[in-house]
Amino acid sequence: MKVNSLAFRLLATAAVWTLLVLPIAGLAIDYVRQRELASSHDARLSQLLTLVIAFSTDDGGSEPRFPRNVGEPLFEVTHSGWYWQITPLGNSPGRRMVSASLASDIIALPSAANIRPDINGIRWIEATGPAGEPLRVGETVFNLGDDEAPSNYSYVVAGNQDFIEGRLDEFRLPLVIALAVAGLGLVGATVVQVRYGLKPLRAIEQGLADIRSGRARRLEGDLPAEIEPLRAELNALIQANQDTTERARTQVGNLAHALKTPLAVMINEAREERSPFGDKVVEQGDIMRDQINHYLDRARVAAQLGVIGTVTDVEGVLRGLVRAVARIYRDRHIDIAVHCPPGARFRGERQDLEEVLGNLLDNACKWASSQVMVNVTMREADVQRPLRTIEITVADDGPGLNADQRAQAVKRGRRLDESQPGSGLGLSIVADLVQSYGGTFHLEAAPAGGLSARLVLPAA
Repeated sequence: MKVNSLAFRLLATAAVWTLLVLPIAGLAIDYVRQRELASSHDARLSQLLTLVIAFSTDDGGSEPRFPRNVGEPLFEVTHSGWYWQITPLGNSPGRRMVSASLASDIIALPSAANIRPDINGIRWIEATGPAGEPLRVGETVFNLGDDEAPSNYSYVVAGNQDFIEGRLDEFRLPLVIALAVAGLGLVGATVVQVRYGLKPLRAIEQGLADIRSGRARRLEGDLPAEIEPLRAELNALIQANQDTTERARTQVGNLAHALKTPLAVMINEAREERSPFGDKVVEQGDIMRDQINHYLDRARVAAQLGVIGTVTDVEGVLRGLVRAVARIYRDRHIDIAVHCPPGARFRGERQDLEEVLGNLLDNACKWASSQVMVNVTMREADVQRPLRTIEITVADDGPGLNADQRAQAVKRGRRLDESQPGSGLGLSIVADLVQSYGGTFHLEAAPAGGLSARLVLPAA
């Protein structure tokens, strides 16, 4: 998955959101659970405090007695972390009484630290127990006796805070596991959502590739309502491109007829003059006709390059050209070997490929001693070439050319050997056509000693 892609952005956003929200949610849930356990612990201590008061004053006496069977067995276990304590305040009669679990130790009174009571009259404080355990201490002051001679007693109940931490530890592990599973589930669901949601875009990508390679003319298929206008606009753009190209072809054809007919009349009239002036007109007229043909061909190619989806089968073109050239040079018994992988396709007009390969094959057969080799290779896209290309090499075993001669051979109208027929335009036409398609054309020394023409063209 590419970093600069919609899928990566959606997945990254979902992952960041999950990493931020789930820990915050986990902390919030842990806080709520901690508050719930603390509240439950305080409620338990408040209940035990009420029982201690009730069991110590149930006889109606003027001072509390030792409570029995409070309902918490840990009060009977030494240093269990659960304690109660009754302390007379001021001049109140009686003695301090403590649970068996507290033994000879004493719990400091919250009232002595000026702790304010809550709405239920209970003062709460955190303390350390006799065994070093953390305690939650609750105290209430209870009055025995009449209003004239009140007797105040401090009732204290303490409970071990490790109970809360133990319950929290039991809760946190399942919470972390549940949140982790939820996070992985969310990321997985996002992956499925991204793949499913972006599937129409991949369908459009494949459809455009089919159009560019010539397998289709328009974008078809069912698309979501949000993307349907995009398909309509792309189809309209493709149609407008085709219409513009067709108009350009028509104008090029009209221009060709408009220029060629008067020029042909001028040349024919000049030939009848049979004078130096007429010969000069014929000479310049021929040059003008060649130039018109040349630039009209280039204009035609430029218009054809704008057509989306124009594709030509290379093997079919080579098969026809080899048959034609073999008939032309049948008296010389030249062996033409062709190696072309199946499915090799040129992204351009068939007649342009025929003109390019026809010139190269004709030139190779013209100079070959006995053999012409044609090799076609498909090149996949890479860093240097962002699109697929097709490489075609036409080599012969003739006399060949040196480096300077190869450079001169592609210039328009240059003929290196006047003994052979031709106008000197073939290789220059090849170079112009290849350049029009954004390709490259080079002449090199062939392995068999002759000339090798290598061209690279866009592939479908």
